[in-house]
Amino acid sequence: MSFSLKTIIQPFTALSPQQKKLDRLIDKIEQQKLELEQWRQAEEEIRQYTQQTFIPVYYELHRVLFEQLAQLWKHLHKAEFSKAEIVVLDEKIQYLADYLKDSQAMSAQEANKVNEIYSYYQQLNEHAQFRKNQKKTNELERFFEDRDDLDQTDTDAFEEWHHDHFQQAREQARLKRQQEKQEQAAKLTEQSLKTVYLKIAAIIHPDRESNDVKKIKKTELLQHANEAYEKQDLFALLKMQLQIEQDREPSQKGLNAEQLKFYQLALDAQSQTLQGQIDALIDTLVWSHKTKIAVKKSKGKVHIADLYKQIDEDTLAIKQQIKVEKERLRYIKKVSGLEMFLRHGML
Repeated sequence: MSFSLKTIIQPFTALSPQQKKLDRLIDKIEQQKLELEQWRQAEEEIRQYTQQTFIPVYYELHRVLFEQLAQLWKHLHKAEFSKAEIVVLDEKIQYLADYLKDSQAMSAQEANKVNEIYSYYQQLNEHAQFRKNQKKTNELERFFEDRDDLDQTDTDAFEEWHHDHFQQAREQARLKRQQEKQEQAAKLTEQSLKTVYLKIAAIIHPDRESNDVKKIKKTELLQHANEAYEKQDLFALLKMQLQIEQDREPSQKGLNAEQLKFYQLALDAQSQTLQGQIDALIDTLVWSHKTKIAVKKSKGKVHIADLYKQIDEDTLAIKQQIKVEKERLRYIKKVSGLEMFLRHGML
């Protein structure tokens, strides 16, 4: 059964703005379905290519960085450093532990060591944050207790506290809106699937047809509808319903305002679902932080060839980084070398 929705929606009359929007959604979904299928077909080959080219050097980098972490942690507890040097060491060790905490390149013993160091700094940071919040709370209390004696320092502290809380609230609200939008799209898709399917079944159910030829045709159509419903393919059901409506009323090619609104909402939900599937699939194929950022900035415009190119670029970049990190490790194995790095800000 092959047909185009655009020939069904008022092909011989001027399209309204809402109908044009619906038309664009139809094109977008067709493209998204094609894109998703292309990514699924390329998925295994991309995984194999990543395993052969990128993963070996990625894991080698992690092993070198773990050696750095172990050496720095040992020196921190056995050698003598100034307070300023300890601050730098703590920052470097914390960075390495955070970077390696989810690594798959280490043994169980090494992973436990990383988690131990990571947990230590997490507790340290939580304590520092608690003290910082306590200080800001005290400053805020003083602000309300004695406004007349408020100096610029207190004003700045209050403004900083207010700004931080405003930014946190704004980010939380953004994440909540995004989650609600996704949940709404999923709910609408589920509701629309059932609504459209039941409407199709009511129109074409073969048990209500006395004509044998038409009964066979309706049986086949219902089978297609059942398959689409089982696959949660709202788009296929909408196409089928529009075709059925056209067959029933050939003189009325257009859709009324209520139908247009329903189809627009349903198709928009389907588009969001498809884009979510594409993004989720691509995310499973991306390993490096740099590529994850590039994918995010592309806003769904990543092509398969782009990902291969990015894998090659990432592999080359990590090979170069390994050379640098191995040279750094060679120096920091000795306390004298570490001290030299600290003096020159090279850690």
